[in-house]
Amino acid sequence: MRIKLWPTRCDDVLEIEKRGETLIVNGEVFDFSPLTEGSTLPGTAITSKWFIGDIEKTSGEIRLAMFLPIPANFSPEQAFPADLVDVPDGLVQLPQPLPEPADASEVTDEH
Repeated sequence: MRIKLWPTRCDDVLEIEKRGETLIVNGEVFDFSPLTEGSTLPGTAITSKWFIGDIEKTSGEIRLAMFLPIPANFSPEQAFPADLVDVPDGLVQLPQPLPEPADASEVTDEH
């Protein structure tokens, strides 16, 4: 499976789990196993805000694009994500944000 990520500035949470040719996106199941070699599922057939465009099966691989929500403290890996290639089964590892800045009220002046 190949997933192209499209970064979008928002504070939504995205959790993806892959099981074969099935994706579980924030608890909702999307089974792409009925796709045959060379076939395309129109993006309009999927009622989810996370998928972008058509989903196709080429060279035995499911190829799709998804929005990647990025927070205010986004990392360069989130802003310019690489495609996820040969995604293994399990929880999909998405690019992570930069660490949260320290709360100014917790910083002490030692002078």
